[in-house]
Amino acid sequence: MIKPGASLLLAHRIKDRPILLIGGGAVASSRLYFLLESDAHITIVSPKLDPTISARLETHAHQITWIKRKYIGVEEEQAKGEIELTKYHMVMTAIDDNPLSKSICLECRAKGVLVNIADVPPLCDFYFAAQFRRGPLQVMLSTGGMGPRIGALVRDRVEKVLPDNLEDAINGVGELRKDLRKRAPGVGGALGQKRMDWMKSISETWSLEQLEGLNEAEVRSKVLDKGWEKEKVVKPREVGLRGRCPLRDVPQEWVLPSGILLGATLGSLVTAFLLRRR
Repeated sequence: MIKPGASLLLAHRIKDRPILLIGGGAVASSRLYFLLESDAHITIVSPKLDPTISARLETHAHQITWIKRKYIGVEEEQAKGEIELTKYHMVMTAIDDNPLSKSICLECRAKGVLVNIADVPPLCDFYFAAQFRRGPLQVMLSTGGMGPRIGALVRDRVEKVLPDNLEDAINGVGELRKDLRKRAPGVGGALGQKRMDWMKSISETWSLEQLEGLNEAEVRSKVLDKGWEKEKVVKPREVGLRGRCPLRDVPQEWVLPSGILLGATLGSLVTAFLLRRR
């Protein structure tokens, strides 16, 4: 049953994209952290900066441009010609001037530019949800802007129940996928579906600790030789993984009976862990 009112949760890639951040305080600092981790290019407009932002300006000078003044208004900035909203992939404000923030939001929406006005959900095209990262694993929990603190509490609980070496299993699956694409290159079609189905079967057959073993090139080669090339789902013991790669310091009841498929089923993985802990 479809329940309207949700946000579309996406992993938005903004590497090398230009982002405009208006404001230089603590909230802007938290926004900047995630933007830098996403490899974006950020232009900050603010007369002064939070100490954390100042420090990042030194360590990430190649990613940050600081315009040392106030944002003077949509029409005024257009006349000045220095800051044109349509040149940016996203615009974010973290200032106390609500009328100015609203005018920025309306202008961005009129020009088709994604905008986020801090702490004003109706003026946001996207939210900064509670999230955490472990290497390639990123988990986000959204309350649709209604209860950010509740989202943070749920995030903390989720993070506690995941095994410490989960990212090793993810990396292993990722390496196997890369090796498989080298043996069977191409996009889409019957071959693409075959690759997807085979990877899914491996992920569902192997446990997390066994998937961790895929970080070894020799193991991956055996999996491809004995599995993919022979059109079968090779079992861990067939490539010498029986009893190897123990899941470190994790109670047995936390371990999923099946593995994971990189990217496609991470949300299901988190959900399964939580259900097993109920």
